[in-house]
Amino acid sequence: MGLFGFHRRKKKKLKDVWPKREDGTEVPPAFLTHTGGTPMDEQILLTMLEAYGIPAVTQYPNDGSFGKVILGVAGGGVDVFVPETMLEDARALLTAEADESPHEEADGGAV
Repeated sequence: MGLFGFHRRKKKKLKDVWPKREDGTEVPPAFLTHTGGTPMDEQILLTMLEAYGIPAVTQYPNDGSFGKVILGVAGGGVDVFVPETMLEDARALLTAEADESPHEEADGGAV
């Protein structure tokens, strides 16, 4: 169990990447979304947030960590939380459209 009672499976310690207020206390987590799919859905979302510098924590709302430990999958899905100061940026990432179509080359030209 980590900061605020949430889970995080990353190499960096949560306390090192979670933003702090001017008084040194941690910014509270804010609910971003619920993923009810596969563990891959959770990992894709967490990796995308991390790539944009937004730390995230997860919580298993229904069966707690028990289903994850016993079954290997959280049957009730996963709630994802981010720092409340980064919530709008995280929401924008979730609703953003891809910038490039799959038929464009890296230099921006069409195939």
